[in-house]
Amino acid sequence: MREHRRGGLERVQLLLGDWVEDQRRLVDTEARMLAVLDELQLTEPVTSIDGVSPVGAAAVLAETGDPRRFTTARAVVKHVGLAPREKLSGTYVGRTKLTGAGRPGLRLAAWRVVWAVLHTNTVYAARYRHLTSRENNKLTPTQAQTVIAAAVLRQLHAVIVTGNAWDPTIARHGTRRKQETPIAA
Repeated sequence: MREHRRGGLERVQLLLGDWVEDQRRLVDTEARMLAVLDELQLTEPVTSIDGVSPVGAAAVLAETGDPRRFTTARAVVKHVGLAPREKLSGTYVGRTKLTGAGRPGLRLAAWRVVWAVLHTNTVYAARYRHLTSRENNKLTPTQAQTVIAAAVLRQLHAVIVTGNAWDPTIARHGTRRKQETPIAA
């Protein structure tokens, strides 16, 4: 056993060296991602969404490219592969599932953003709780996370294309509700 200890310690030393190098490369990569986000003047709009970090947004944008190339926010969701699709064949109607088409790396980046958003964004956390606890058509946690991922991607598209900061009222209701103005008598 003693003769193996030296080899084991050498392996641990090599693993620690690899880990330190990976951490250095990760910090360097994140710094470059943030520099690009700043250069494109997108840091402020994308981080206006509570819970979306600059690195998370940069990872999504690195996978999607310029969101302005998509005509609608829904097109971004389809590009990711998070759009629902009904299985139909003749008279057979199957369950609705995600298309699964799209970019796996982009789906991974979107999922990472969702995990952070669900912990810090009150609008999306409330929506998640509603989707997983409602009486009719209760969703599984994974299905609800998919809904939130699609919503966050649509909001990212909106803040980048319009240049406006994220508005929780719009995220909560889908549109900005007009306030009724009293009619003078």
